Amino acid sequence: MKEYKKVLFLIIALVLAGITVFALFMFSHHKDKRDILMLNDLVKTVKNSWDDPETLDLSRFEMEIIVFGYDNSVIYSTALQELKDIDSAEEALRDGCLCLNVNEDDLFMGTIVVLDPAVASISFMKVRLLIASGILITIMIFGAVVYGFYVKRSIVQPFRKMEQFAVNVAYGMLDEPLMLEKNNLFGKFTGSFDIMREELKASRRREEALKQKEKELVASLSHDLKTPITGIKLLCELLSVKVEDQYLLKKIDNISQKAEQINVLVNDLLTSSLDDLGEMHVDCQDESSAILHQLVTEHDSRTLVREATVPECMILVDRIRLSQIIGNIISNSYKYADTPIDIDYRFSEGYLEMSVRDYGGGVAKEEIDLVTKRFYRGSNATGKDGSGLGLYTSSMLIEKMNGELICSYKEDGFQVTLLIPLS
Repeated sequence: MKEYKKVLFLIIALVLAGITVFALFMFSHHKDKRDILMLNDLVKTVKNSWDDPETLDLSRFEMEIIVFGYDNSVIYSTALQELKDIDSAEEALRDGCLCLNVNEDDLFMGTIVVLDPAVASISFMKVRLLIASGILITIMIFGAVVYGFYVKRSIVQPFRKMEQFAVNVAYGMLDEPLMLEKNNLFGKFTGSFDIMREELKASRRREEALKQKEKELVASLSHDLKTPITGIKLLCELLSVKVEDQYLLKKIDNISQKAEQINVLVNDLLTSSLDDLGEMHVDCQDESSAILHQLVTEHDSRTLVREATVPECMILVDRIRLSQIIGNIISNSYKYADTPIDIDYRFSEGYLEMSVRDYGGGVAKEEIDLVTKRFYRGSNATGKDGSGLGLYTSSMLIEKMNGELICSYKEDGFQVTLLIPLS
């Protein structure tokens, strides 16, 4: 603010100085040499030398002069510019010149022609006006330039910095502070902006810390749930061996299937949480493609899968994670389609392509790109258990193995294609 006052005082001083110079220049008294005394002296000098024109010397009067005789003959002339075209006293009078008669008593001797002092004064004032106006305009332009430079440096540039700062904050770039300049006109304003940035940064740190704790809690609970689920499955296996009653065996099998569904959901939740924590690791090794048949058989608890012959080759995968992926896909088909499942294989540009297709209601075409998003459940999932993590987890795991999961819309079902990298 102090700097603003200094600039304002400077501009006011410049304007006042310009007005003062203009006034002094315009209204100062100018003593014209061609006053009444000088004109009388001129007439007297010409009259004294009238009989001997050769001795006439009017150079001290510093003006253009023409002396005409009574018959308009030129007796003396210093006309150079303004009076050079004057040929007679009558013409001089018509052109607005001042004509002075030279008389001896009552005898008319001739005429002295000079420029009218009033006309000369007006011309002089015009020149003064132009000069004074030029000086005033120059001072005002200089003041405007100074003020414009100050406005740009102290107002425009700080506002542009604040505009860029606001854009950075909107994009989440909270580490770069808003630099305050000395004598900034908007110092408190920009200071408040930077305080806002610090508060947003602190709030984001708190939010990230809470999210981290939430992820750790979910991962811990998911891991802890696996132990009782495993115990339930083992107990079901033991009871299925000991019990002979068919009704009880059917109930035990239902409990085992439900436990397996819970196990799949917990695995998905744990995998997703570990991936968020940066602790999800995939250990790829060379494996025979024969393991695909083993994994399919392992998860085909309802024997609905119709599998084509697996081509013999070596694939680069993490067997445990690949088992989780195949289990998720088959489990989804059981849950949403409850139809036979066809699995085909073929080679495709460095991949073994594994297509898993069912013949249920499928997924709407507009939802195909969304079913692999976290927690997304399609319109066909109404009334079905699930968390929306199965295909998301499978897609994430296969990508970590440098493969790809592709979902396809079918008019009479749904298809998931796994691109499994070859060794």
